[in-house]
Amino acid sequence: MMSKNNNFSIQNIPFGIFSIDNGKKRLGTIIGEEVIDLYGLAKTGAFDDLKIKKNIFLKGFLNDFIGLGKPKTNAVRERIQNIFSEKFLGENICFHQSKVQMHLPIKIGDYTDFYSSEQHATNVGIMFRDKANALLPNWKHLPVAYHGRASSIFVSGTNFQRPKGQMLSENPNAPPVFRATRQLDFELEVATIIGKQNENGKNISTDEAEDYVFGFVLFNDWSARDIQRWEYAPLGPFLGKNFFSAVSPWVVTCEALAPFKSVAPEQSPAVLPYLKEKNRFTYDIQLEVFLETKTGATHQLCTSNFKNLYWTVSQQIAHHTINGCNLNIGDVLASGTISGDTPDSFGSFLELSWNGKNPLYFSDGTSRSFVEDGDTIIIKGFAEKKDMRVGFGEVRNKLLIEK
Repeated sequence: MMSKNNNFSIQNIPFGIFSIDNGKKRLGTIIGEEVIDLYGLAKTGAFDDLKIKKNIFLKGFLNDFIGLGKPKTNAVRERIQNIFSEKFLGENICFHQSKVQMHLPIKIGDYTDFYSSEQHATNVGIMFRDKANALLPNWKHLPVAYHGRASSIFVSGTNFQRPKGQMLSENPNAPPVFRATRQLDFELEVATIIGKQNENGKNISTDEAEDYVFGFVLFNDWSARDIQRWEYAPLGPFLGKNFFSAVSPWVVTCEALAPFKSVAPEQSPAVLPYLKEKNRFTYDIQLEVFLETKTGATHQLCTSNFKNLYWTVSQQIAHHTINGCNLNIGDVLASGTISGDTPDSFGSFLELSWNGKNPLYFSDGTSRSFVEDGDTIIIKGFAEKKDMRVGFGEVRNKLLIEK
């Protein structure tokens, strides 16, 4: 019997890319702890009546499958639910998750990172300006964002080295220095995977936006705060952000999350007409971040929730395209750091340690202000109510020990 805390129930059916023994990449889904080979399932004739070519499941990314459109992809998802609610199809199609290697699920053409948590923006504003001017004048009028680097987004399980760059010297009168970051940070985020293209010049309204979303992944926007602080004026983040980001391997669909829709926070002042929503909703997704030290000790850093965001996914998409910008299948729109209104819900070390001034102390006597060499950061997420649970799994990355 499947544990009630299992992320991958029959109600979920996420999609991802996997391989076995370094073999050919292919599309899969997961139920419980069993990864299902969708190409193998297609060869049994499971999808023949849906008029889907079998080779669509023998791809290295989900983009072509997503491009079939929601009527087709939803039909595949429902067919899988029908088949596996009745029987288990055996070793040639199902593989324990410990036996497979997961890969980046999407070929990412473009990546945009939003700044949609009011509490996070307020915390940062207080930290570097003052409480009276915590939010900049534009913040409550539009979903602030910047375009990031798609090539340096990797799948969970990928490890990386501490980045180097320019930063201010401890002596304010000295020139900047070049060295490895001393303030490496995580950012707790959820990313939207775009599932439908709009033509250049055609904006997407808030009411249409949901049709352009295929699903969601967990996202860690790794950040080098000292590099970022020196470079961000006047054009915003660059080397402090583009060295490494990571996503969870399974894309959870909008349809799986539909039962967990939640009313989004009220907005004041009123937004411009193109950002207004007839049905203003978000998703109730519980989020957790853990630190695993090089000795194996694990400490919970924070808990938060996707519904804490001030700007919804629909508003992000409407604003992104209001000037005619064309989104493509596989584009990634990250939420920005998701922080709640209590200190234990702050979604970054920058906030948790208040820029290093208040280190976090753990029960084993260790402490952290930022990520240290050998540390692993683990982000988990799930939606749950009554007996239904739809989970994302995790995004896990280790900062390698510098030699």
